Amino acid sequence: MNKHLQIILEPDEIINFIKSKIKLKEICINIASQKIIEKVAREKGINVTTEEIEIEANRQRREKRLEKASDTVRWLEQEMLTPLDWEVGIRNRLLSQKLASALFDKEVEQFFLHNRLEFEQVALYQFVVKDEKLAQELYYQIEEGEISFYQAARIHDIDKNRRYKCGYEGKVYRWAVLPEIVALVFNAPLKQLIGPIKTEYGYHLFIVEDYIPAELTPERYEEILNRMFGQWLNTQLNYTYHSFELSNL
Repeated sequence: MNKHLQIILEPDEIINFIKSKIKLKEICINIASQKIIEKVAREKGINVTTEEIEIEANRQRREKRLEKASDTVRWLEQEMLTPLDWEVGIRNRLLSQKLASALFDKEVEQFFLHNRLEFEQVALYQFVVKDEKLAQELYYQIEEGEISFYQAARIHDIDKNRRYKCGYEGKVYRWAVLPEIVALVFNAPLKQLIGPIKTEYGYHLFIVEDYIPAELTPERYEEILNRMFGQWLNTQLNYTYHSFELSNL
């Protein structure tokens, strides 16, 4: 007859296991970060209401498809959380979001305008071959309609992953394009074959399918806001917690 083993985890065992996985510093940084957020939010009179916590909890229930109260209880038990633990986690995340908005909301648009080029994108197809003669031959074959760009990419591209996608790089930011070809890429006529262009990787032929101008969408706003807040928090950590005293753990 099988018997269920009862395993009791002691606090020291948990700490020692975290140390063995080289995760202790990361956890300490997270704790220190939360303390900084709490302190600055308190100084600025920022708090999270019970209603805001309830709204976010309901959103998470819908996201996780926890339709009944018993579903939520079961999920919390599986995650080894109490309802209070869950609420504290929600409150901490909301407090972080509210503090980020309070600190940097007015700076996001200015940052975006000053760095607009960074957020421009193109929908890019390209393939790269090592041999210059082959690159020239493929260029003329594509121009004459003997082979399509996408067939050439599928057969000849040195990048295996790109071959599977017939040369499709996806939506690419300006900063992600090689310096040698970035000006050509972002000034190329749409859907026109360009190349071959030599870089350290080989000879590039590419087509810009679409140009995607920079827009301050809600998603991009959050991206910039979170970046600013993360940089601020790292500065605060470096200033306040130059080193962690772990001897008492």
